[in-house]
Amino acid sequence: MANTYTQILYHIVFSTKERTPCVTAPRRNDLYAYMWGIVKELDCHLYRIGGVDDHVHVLTHLHPKTALSTYVEKLKTGSTNWVRRECIVAHWPGWQDGYGAFTLSFKEKDGVIEYIKNQEEHHKSVSFIEEYKQLLTDAGVEFDERYLV
Repeated sequence: MANTYTQILYHIVFSTKERTPCVTAPRRNDLYAYMWGIVKELDCHLYRIGGVDDHVHVLTHLHPKTALSTYVEKLKTGSTNWVRRECIVAHWPGWQDGYGAFTLSFKEKDGVIEYIKNQEEHHKSVSFIEEYKQLLTDAGVEFDERYLV
């Protein structure tokens, strides 16, 4: 694919099952570092990863041969296996089944990086559900609130 050029950025968001607040600060960066390794193995580029106790945000560029669903599946499955193997979370529920993925322009990249960096501060005043609804609404995605809980 020597003549294939892409720049499709995805802002991906997913939470722990039942929004269990278990990704605590002492080991959060270890989890993110492991997830970064998964991204590298997929030949994708990670611009930023961050979040809080119950969810994660990933800003990434996918390799042209990597489907979004494959990327998210490998990221969730690989990190869940690692968390369980390393016992970094006492009662790891796993990640929720679904996810949100939003494309953005390269010009928006730096703003989203800052947004992800400031998740702890952001969530002092905004719940995950409020944030997620806003992301969906801003992206023009229709959703059923029954599936957001």
